[in-house]
Amino acid sequence: MTVNKLDMPAPSTAPQIATINPKRFWITASLLTVYIVWGTTYLGSHIAMASFPPYLLMGIRFLIAGIILYVGLRLNGSTPPTLAQWRNSTIAGGLIIVGGTGSIALAQNAAISSGLAATLVATVPLWTLIFGLIWKKKPGRYEWIGVGLGIVGVAVMTMEGNLQANPIGVGIILFGAASWAFGSVLSTHLNLPKGMMINAAQMLMAGILFLVFSALRGEHMVGTPTSDTLWALIYLITFGSLGGMSAYIYLLSNVSPLLATSYTFVNPVIALLLGVFIGGEVLTGSAFIALPLILLGVGFVAYRKT
Repeated sequence: MTVNKLDMPAPSTAPQIATINPKRFWITASLLTVYIVWGTTYLGSHIAMASFPPYLLMGIRFLIAGIILYVGLRLNGSTPPTLAQWRNSTIAGGLIIVGGTGSIALAQNAAISSGLAATLVATVPLWTLIFGLIWKKKPGRYEWIGVGLGIVGVAVMTMEGNLQANPIGVGIILFGAASWAFGSVLSTHLNLPKGMMINAAQMLMAGILFLVFSALRGEHMVGTPTSDTLWALIYLITFGSLGGMSAYIYLLSNVSPLLATSYTFVNPVIALLLGVFIGGEVLTGSAFIALPLILLGVGFVAYRKT
């Protein structure tokens, strides 16, 4: 049978529109959120703690954010967590938020600078590799290279003259980094709520734990909150918790814990740049060596992990 060429459909000359992978888009957006936003929360916490003691600040921050997210999800028809999921959310939130974020706030309250706090938290990916071995999660070669480069870059960053510390504060932050990493790895093996309800439940329970610990420590307000401290608190609730924690929980559900925690390599850069543009600090040559190392390290960690 002969086919008449006139009967054949003409080839399409319309331009081909590249399709965007939705999952890859949200992973990228979530990474950028925790990379940039969480790099600014160190300064936000430092400003807010001029009026709020550390655990009271974190309790207000996460309880309000948790309530807002939980109510919003329930109004949209999300299923509430089961009793077991509330328990597991308390465990995960206690390790990640209370043990991790709370320890950083305590250290900053003990005169640890925002830049150094962000720098020490960069040990989280290393802790993540170590704790992953408990569940026989063997890191790949590129992951080891990436963590190594990131830690070397952050170590070079500490040569900046404004990074001053005390041994107790350093120990508190390292404990917080280990707690955050262990909670992040453990949470991937727990029965937790679905979707963003994970974040709501963890922030709610962490907020309650913070307020209990605040009462036990006898914390109280430092005078009357100023407009600066109140704006800092609002920023921490909206961008730091609702935005940042939501992005991080999404990452834990869609990428490796190591890639999810790679934000700790970038946060010191953001904290340092804020010191330059807001605090009038001056970058030295060490920063220009450290930045490429850190970015290269993140690249190795992200290789074939998204």
